[in-house]
Amino acid sequence: MFEDLNAKLESVLRKIRGQGKLTEKNIADSLKEVRRALLEADVNYKVVKEFVNKVQEKAVGEEVLRSVTPGQQILKIVYDELVQLMGGSHSELKFAGIPPTIIMLAGLQGSGKTTFAAKLANYFRKKGHRPMLVAADIYRPAAIEQLKQLGKQLDMPVFASESKDAVRICREAVQAAREQMRDVIILDTAGRLHIDEEMMQELERIKKELKPQEILFVADGMTGQDAVNAAKEFLQRLDFDGVVLTKMDGDARGGAALSIRAVTQRPIKFLSVGEKLDAIELFHPDRLASRILGMGDVVTLVEKAQEAVDVEKARKLEERIRKNEFTLEDFYEQIQQIKKMGPLEQILGMIPGIGKQLKNVPIDDKAFVRVEAIINSMTPEERRKPQIINGSRRRRIAQGSGTRVQDVNQLLNQFEEMRKMMKKMRRGKFKGMVNPGSLPF
Repeated sequence: MFEDLNAKLESVLRKIRGQGKLTEKNIADSLKEVRRALLEADVNYKVVKEFVNKVQEKAVGEEVLRSVTPGQQILKIVYDELVQLMGGSHSELKFAGIPPTIIMLAGLQGSGKTTFAAKLANYFRKKGHRPMLVAADIYRPAAIEQLKQLGKQLDMPVFASESKDAVRICREAVQAAREQMRDVIILDTAGRLHIDEEMMQELERIKKELKPQEILFVADGMTGQDAVNAAKEFLQRLDFDGVVLTKMDGDARGGAALSIRAVTQRPIKFLSVGEKLDAIELFHPDRLASRILGMGDVVTLVEKAQEAVDVEKARKLEERIRKNEFTLEDFYEQIQQIKKMGPLEQILGMIPGIGKQLKNVPIDDKAFVRVEAIINSMTPEERRKPQIINGSRRRRIAQGSGTRVQDVNQLLNQFEEMRKMMKKMRRGKFKGMVNPGSLPF
């Protein structure tokens, strides 16, 4: 996410931090490069102009020019303005005083609306709610079938009907939700390849009839200014409450995220950051600004860890590490918990400073698959006592896992190094950092 923009802004800010003294000229020169980086990221040109002007106005002030560390002050100004540009603070969803809460999703076909509906339902269930999905796209049987399949994966109820009246379907869904004690309803409405009058009138009727607590416009984050232009059209007709940006795990240049809030004056509420049905994040402007500027995002990382980690298992693991009883079974369990947090590159990118070190290091999530295959090919005794794995056992494990003996050797060597590191940490002697270039992925 924002890899190119991050690299360019880091380069500009590194140059300006290297200046012995800041002047109006070198600030202006640096901001020209910032302007170019933002425009290349497909940020709306009016938004770029206003952003750069605000940064320049604050940067050439007497307070900055006399600062002891002016480079750091410039970084703070850029960070603060990025946060404001994206909305300033996180915007919460509104809930109905009397359930069910109705959330209506709108957007163009292909924006990822149906998949996001399932992700949102999964998100609500994790928060203790009882959601229901509603297939309200009467024009695309494939969309209805897709939502049913996603509901099946999640073991989540999906309301669908043979009716050709979308308003009626939504109305009946609300009644069904009340009968089934469902407290959140997510309406997956019709999308088109382009905006047309018939679709807009239908969405307006659904809004008027059901009076949803939230109307979320779902935008494809990879389409840049096209997403912003579509958002403006939907805003005029629906006056939606917030924005969702999907496909933010791809090569999105970032233009939509940095433009859509400024252009529509509606908050971004969620980011869809992967294909899995738990790959959804609440949108926090301050955290995303930190990521864009290469400062990491420790808070989101901690939240992901809290969701993935089983507290009781973590307590038992701590006891085993203290007793020097960490085994390959424990290692396997840790891999499962890391995988729940999302792609490895994304996780490491949230750690301040690590992203820069990993720029030229190929990160392969498939390494987890190889490691799992090797461990699964071991006997329970071999997992608990890897020291008994001799040459013949290594050949058997390699054959059983579809890997090479060298791969088995590498895993066992790395596991032994990890055990030594844990022993040092337990004794308080661990002073170094792991070199990212030595990681097996």
